[in-house]
Amino acid sequence: MFKDKKIVVIGGGTGTYSILTGLKKYTNNITAIVTMADSGGSAKIERDEWGLLPSSDIRKSLIALADVSTENSLLLRQLFRYRYAQGKGISGMTFGILFLITLTKILNSQTEAIKKAGEILNIRGKVLPVSIDKVHLVAEYEDGTKVTGEHFIDEPKHNGMIKIKRLRTIPQAKITPETKTAISESDAIIIGPGGFYTTILANLVVSGVGQAIKESGAKKIFILNLMTEYGQTYGFTASKFLEEMDKYLPLKLLDYVFINNTAIPEKILNRYTKYHAEPIKNDLTGKYPFKVIAADLLSKKAVAKEKGDTLPRSLIRHSSEKLARLCKKILI
Repeated sequence: MFKDKKIVVIGGGTGTYSILTGLKKYTNNITAIVTMADSGGSAKIERDEWGLLPSSDIRKSLIALADVSTENSLLLRQLFRYRYAQGKGISGMTFGILFLITLTKILNSQTEAIKKAGEILNIRGKVLPVSIDKVHLVAEYEDGTKVTGEHFIDEPKHNGMIKIKRLRTIPQAKITPETKTAISESDAIIIGPGGFYTTILANLVVSGVGQAIKESGAKKIFILNLMTEYGQTYGFTASKFLEEMDKYLPLKLLDYVFINNTAIPEKILNRYTKYHAEPIKNDLTGKYPFKVIAADLLSKKAVAKEKGDTLPRSLIRHSSEKLARLCKKILI
């Protein structure tokens, strides 16, 4: 039965939030493996002022898996989501981040704080950092330039049309034993959706992750994004995503690739114009070592900007329900 399958989701951010939100309706056997390379917004404060690993993506995954069956559990989830829109030094921060920072100081361990927060939120599954090493992402571009820091890769000050030639971390990050075990024992591994270089590949460049996926007997699914991203995947088609993925995780390891085939509303596309982003074209023709599933994966819910949130966010997202149902269908 699907509820007995051990499912690992690799990513971080809103894409992972979407798939986790859908999956938790069908199973408790979920492990979210989350990148720890953020460097902008509250992540910069955590790094610079507190000397901690960034926990923004951890917070999102905890919220996604949180129990909402009672009035109190729903309120607690809302607290973790709450973003301050005023207050010197606190505007833009979330209650969830401040809670995790405080819990880390009390327990003297960030990994223990993440586990305890999961218990407090009564999450359906668990959330693991891919690595506990303090590192920064480094992108090397085709023109020879290098950019250090996830934030500056995600929101480029340089020409965002120039393609990334190589992604790595400095120093080299290593997979945690618990994360390695979760991957090795899984029945299904879901990669994405999310920022291609700053979220998805940011996990795969961690030493030991690719090998653990390779050695796992799990079914492996890659979920393509809905839109290209200026600074990361400008002008990419689906085949280009996979060509780049192959550099970090051999395509022969994948069993399925999901891609949305529903048109994105024109009014949304018009808003994306200023971000130099466009829908990802499905050009996956010919032979691949995996099955391509093109389906309606689009959420019809409007994405509202939170007060106090200064970072750019996606305007359209995957449907958590549609993703979960599709995963359930092929994994039964």
